[in-house]
Amino acid sequence: MSPSGFGGMESILRQAQKMQKQMARLQEDLKERVVEGTAGGGVVKAHVNCAMEVLSIKIDPEVVDPSDVTMLEDLVVAAISQATKEAQKIRDAEMAKVTGGLGLPGMGLGF
Repeated sequence: MSPSGFGGMESILRQAQKMQKQMARLQEDLKERVVEGTAGGGVVKAHVNCAMEVLSIKIDPEVVDPSDVTMLEDLVVAAISQATKEAQKIRDAEMAKVTGGLGLPGMGLGF
């Protein structure tokens, strides 16, 4: 034990600081990782980064039917949903690598 009696605590604090730095790097990395979700056989595509930000929506003009806006809305929601689920899987896997699978309070990515 260190003379102050807090050798173990100092080690824990250093590990926590290291983990915080890793989480900050991970947060930036996840903003750069983009996944695509599709719906309607690819006529609607959504691009979402692993920071859970919707980046773009692409809609094939052939699917645009002014008399059936509801169908188009459903396709957009489905494409975004698919992309965000995939982004969440990647985010969770990467976060588990940093935290060792621990759900530590205060160590979230802030998304």
